[in-house]
Amino acid sequence: MPQATGHGSRRLSLHWLRLFLHSFLQYLLNTRVARKLIPMGWGNIYKRRMKVFTLAVIIYMDYKALQQREKFTKKPKMSELWEKAHERNAKRLLNLVVELEGLWVKMGQYLSTRADVLPAAYIRRLRLLQDSLPPRPLDEVCKTISRELGKTMDDLFTYFDKIPLATASIAQVHRATLVDGQEVVVKVQHEGIKEVILEDLKNAKSVIDWIAWAEPQYDFNPMIDEWCREAPKELDFNHEAENTRTVSANLGCKRNCEDTKINRVDVLIPNIIMSTEKVLILEYMDGVRLNDTDSLEALGVDKQKLVEEITRAYAHQIYVDGFFNGDPHPGNFLVSKIPPHRPILLDFGLTKCLSYPMKQALAKMFLASAEGDHVALLSSLAEMGFKLRLDFPDQVMEITSLFFRNSTAPEEARETMKIFAEQRNKNMKMIQEKMSLNEKEVRRFNPVDAFPGDIIIFGRVINLLRGLSATIGARILYVDIMRPFAESVLKCNLNIGPACNADWIHDTPALSPIEEKLRKLLIELGNAEKVLGIQVCAYKDGQVIIDTSAGVLGRYDPRPVQPDSLFPVFSVTKGITSGMVHWLVDQGILKLDDRVENIWPGFGCHGKDQIKVHHVLNHTSGLHNAMSNLTRENPLVMTDWNECLNCTANASPETEPGNQQIYHYLSFGWLCGGIVEHASKKKFQEVLEEALIRPLNINGELYVGIPPGVESRLATLTADIEDVKSLSVVLNRPDIPSSFREQMQDISQLVATLPATFNTLFARRSIIPAANGHCSARALARYYAALVDGGSIPPPHSSPTQPPLGSHPHIPTFETEKSNKKFRTPLTSYTNVPTDDDNLRRRNSNRAADDKLFLNPNIHDAFCGSGEYEHFVHRNGLFGLGFKKNVSRDGKLIGFGHAGMGGSTGFCDIKHRFAIAVTLNKMNMGGVTAKVMELVCSELDIPLPSDYYRFTAPLSGANEPLEAALLIN
Repeated sequence: MPQATGHGSRRLSLHWLRLFLHSFLQYLLNTRVARKLIPMGWGNIYKRRMKVFTLAVIIYMDYKALQQREKFTKKPKMSELWEKAHERNAKRLLNLVVELEGLWVKMGQYLSTRADVLPAAYIRRLRLLQDSLPPRPLDEVCKTISRELGKTMDDLFTYFDKIPLATASIAQVHRATLVDGQEVVVKVQHEGIKEVILEDLKNAKSVIDWIAWAEPQYDFNPMIDEWCREAPKELDFNHEAENTRTVSANLGCKRNCEDTKINRVDVLIPNIIMSTEKVLILEYMDGVRLNDTDSLEALGVDKQKLVEEITRAYAHQIYVDGFFNGDPHPGNFLVSKIPPHRPILLDFGLTKCLSYPMKQALAKMFLASAEGDHVALLSSLAEMGFKLRLDFPDQVMEITSLFFRNSTAPEEARETMKIFAEQRNKNMKMIQEKMSLNEKEVRRFNPVDAFPGDIIIFGRVINLLRGLSATIGARILYVDIMRPFAESVLKCNLNIGPACNADWIHDTPALSPIEEKLRKLLIELGNAEKVLGIQVCAYKDGQVIIDTSAGVLGRYDPRPVQPDSLFPVFSVTKGITSGMVHWLVDQGILKLDDRVENIWPGFGCHGKDQIKVHHVLNHTSGLHNAMSNLTRENPLVMTDWNECLNCTANASPETEPGNQQIYHYLSFGWLCGGIVEHASKKKFQEVLEEALIRPLNINGELYVGIPPGVESRLATLTADIEDVKSLSVVLNRPDIPSSFREQMQDISQLVATLPATFNTLFARRSIIPAANGHCSARALARYYAALVDGGSIPPPHSSPTQPPLGSHPHIPTFETEKSNKKFRTPLTSYTNVPTDDDNLRRRNSNRAADDKLFLNPNIHDAFCGSGEYEHFVHRNGLFGLGFKKNVSRDGKLIGFGHAGMGGSTGFCDIKHRFAIAVTLNKMNMGGVTAKVMELVCSELDIPLPSDYYRFTAPLSGANEPLEAALLIN
C-alpha cells in the first residue's frame, strides 16, 4: 500500500481531484448515453459506479493523510497506525465487493492470493471471497436448473442439498444425488449475473482508460482488452464443460511428444455429467479446501509437495498442452481426503489456448530468464509481439527474472517488491537521462510500444500460483519445477536432429556435387546429435562451391539456421583482428618492427619497451597471461574494453620478447586492438568496417562486438559435454599458458559457464578481438577467399541463398559503456583515441582500393611468417604473424587460418586457391569440423590441413607437434 513520498498533500490532492473529476464526468456521460440507469438486481449502473469511486476516494485520502502524519510521528507508533489503516480499508473493500458482486469479486479473489504483495489485513479479509459469498435464494437456484434442463428437480435428483458447498462470483455449487444414484455437484449460474459482468467490464475499461490518460507509463489497456475477450466465456457452462474435458485428457493420457516420467502430473479432475449454458453437473469428489489449514494438517498433507504438484500441473498445461486454466485461486482447488491426497482441479471457465509459436516463445522466454540469456530473451519477446521503445536488455532481464522468481514468505516477498520498485525508479531515471526527458515527460513515458494479449492470462496464472504458495507457506522453485516442461516443448520441435525434420537443411539448391555429399554428412552428424546448428561455405578458384546452412539456432531456439545467421566463433576472431593489423601495415600506417610503446602511449612501462608489433602477432610478446587474474576473478571484466586496454598497457611480461611462443588466448586481442586504435586514430570497429566489411561487401554479417538490432539472427551456444571432456588431453601441452590451463582444468565448470557467459548480451556486445567475433560462414569464407588470392576481392557472392550476402545494413557501432567501477584498479588511464583521418588518408598512389585489400605482393609470406618475414617469427612455432600455419603430411606449408574453441574455423589453401569457413553452435573439440574438412578436401583432391590429422590417424613421434593443433582456442 502507499508509503510516504515526501510530496505536499495539497498538490497531490489537487492533482488527484482533477484526474478524478475528468474520469467522473466521463462516467456520467457514458452512463447517460449507454442507458438510463436501468435497475439490474443489485442496484443501477449509476449507483455501482458511484460506490466504486467513492470508496476509491476514501481509501486514497485515508492513506494520504497517514503519509502526512508520518512526518511528525514516531516510527513504532506509525507501524501501528499503518496496520490499523490496512485493516479498516480492507474491511471497506470487502464490504463493497460483497455488495456489488460480479467482476469485483473476481478482482477480490485475485488480490486475496497476492500475499506476496498485499498487507496481511487484505489477505485475511479478501480470502473470504474465494468461496464464502452470500448464497442466492434456493427458489432462484431451482428455477434455473429446471428451466435449463427441462425437468423438475424431483425428476433429476433424489437428493439436493439446500445449503451450497460454495458461492462464488458467477455461480454457486450444491451437492446432489442423481436419480441413478450417482453423487454429483451442481453448479448453477446466478440470475442476471451476465449483465452485471458485462457492465462491470465496461466500468473496468473506463478505469483503465483513466489511468492510461493520467499516467501513460501505466497503460493497462492490453490487459483489460484481453480480459474483456476472455471473461465472458466463463458465462457459458457448455464452454466450461468442454474445457474441463480437454484439460482432463491432456493431463491424464494425451501426450504431445515422448512423455517421460518427469513430465507426468498426479492430479484429479471431476468428470462432466451434463451441461447447459447456466447449469453444470460434475462428478462429486470428496476433498478439503486448500485454505483449510486445520483439515490439511489433520490429514497429514505435505503442503509443499501439494503446491509443487499444482505448479507442475500448470506447467504441463502451459508448455506441453498450450491450453490452461487461467484462474488458479485457492477456491478452485480441493485436496483429496484419500491418500496420497492429490490436488483436485476445479472451475475451467476461464481458459487460454496458445498458438504453437506463442507456446514456444513462452518456453523460450522462461528458459532464457533461467539461464540469463539476454539474446534468447529479446528474441522470444519479439516472437510474442512485444515491442520496446528502448534498448535496455538488462532491465528486461531483471523484470523477467522477477516475474519467474521463487515464491517466498509474504514478508520477504513484499520486501522483494519494494526493492523492485526502487530499481524501477532508478531505471526510469536512466531513461530520463538517455532521452533527455523532464520530470513530467518521464512520468508519462511508457517503455512498451506493443503488448501481446496472449501473455495477460499467462501472467495472471504465474502471479496467482505465487500468491497461492505464499498463502500456504510453501517455497516453490519455479525454475526447477517448470524447466522440464518448457524444455519439452522446444525439444519436441527440435527432434535433436534431421531424422524427423525435413527442413533441417536450409532449402537452397546445392552448388556442386561436393555440397550434395556434404549435406548428407551433416544429416548423419545431426542424427548422431553431434550438430545442433551449422553453416559451411567454401570457395574454389574464386567461386562459391558450397553454401549450406542446417539445424537450429539454439538448444532452446528452434528457429532454423539461415545463411545470414550470426555465430559466435571465439578465436576465429584472431584471424580477423590479424588481418586488420596487416591492413594498417599495408597502408603504410604501421610497421611490423615498430615498438608498441611508440604507437601506444604508456605501453612501455614494466619492461615492455622492447615489445614490437611482430611479437604481438607471433604470440611471443611474453604477455600471454596478461589480464588472467582479473578475468579469472570476474569474467565480466572482459566486457569492459577500456578497462582491458588499461590493464594490458600496465601488465608485466613473463618472458623476453621473441624468446618463447606461448599462445596469447585473450591478451592477443587487446594488444592488437590497442595497436589498431592508436595507429589509426580510429575506433577498432571503425577500422574493421573500413578495412574489411565495406570492401568485401559483407555488411551486417561480421562483427566484433554486435550492435543492437541483430539479436534475432544470433545463434546460441551449447556444449557437447562428452566431446569437451577431451580437452583435458590437450591441456598438458607446453605452448598453453598456465593461466589458461588453470581455467580449463574443471571441465564440468567450463561446460556450464563458457556458453552461459558468451551467450549473454553483455559479452556479445563487447569488443573482445581475441574471442568475440560473430559472423556467418559465407562472410568469413569470403574474407579468406580474398586472403588466399593475396587480397584480391572475389566476384560478388554467387550463391542463390537469401537474403543475398551484403544486403543487410551494417548497423553502426554503439558507444562503449562506461567502465564498471568495481573492475577498476589504480592503473594508468587508457588514452582515448581522437578521431583523425589524416593517417588513414595516406594511400599508395597506385592502390586499386576497389578490388584489393592488400597491395603487398608477398602478403602470404607476411601472414605465415615465411620468406622475407621469417625473422619476425619464432622458429618452429605454430603461428605466423597472427595466423595459424597449416602444413601437409610431408611438412610443406599449404595455408593458414584460425580455429576457435568449439569447432568454428576459417582456413585457406594458398596453392589450390581454396577457402572454407565453418560456424557451429554446439561446441566440440574439432571432430565435426574435421569430418567436414576431410570430406571436402578429399573430394577436391587437396591436402587436409594439419590441424585435423589427429582425427584421421595416429601421428608418429616425429610429427608430435602437429597434434598440437589449436582447435581449442
